[in-house]
Amino acid sequence: MSNDPKQGATASALEDDDEPDEWDKRIFSTGCSDENMKLTDCYYEKKDWRACKKEMEIFRACWKKQGNDQRTGSKDA
Repeated sequence: MSNDPKQGATASALEDDDEPDEWDKRIFSTGCSDENMKLTDCYYEKKDWRACKKEMEIFRACWKKQGNDQRTGSKDA
């Protein structure tokens, strides 16, 4: 174990990171947080949105089902 005070601060910051922040709260409120996570993970792995069409369609269907298109004023292209 190190006596470096910076290391303790980092561990403390990581513990605080377990709490949902404002972004997380907004995502959870959509009812599509799982679908959002899968879409984000796909993009992170593949670095190309075109490779994540299936995940995008699943997220889009959830978004509509939850009524979020009215909430955000989004429109189908």
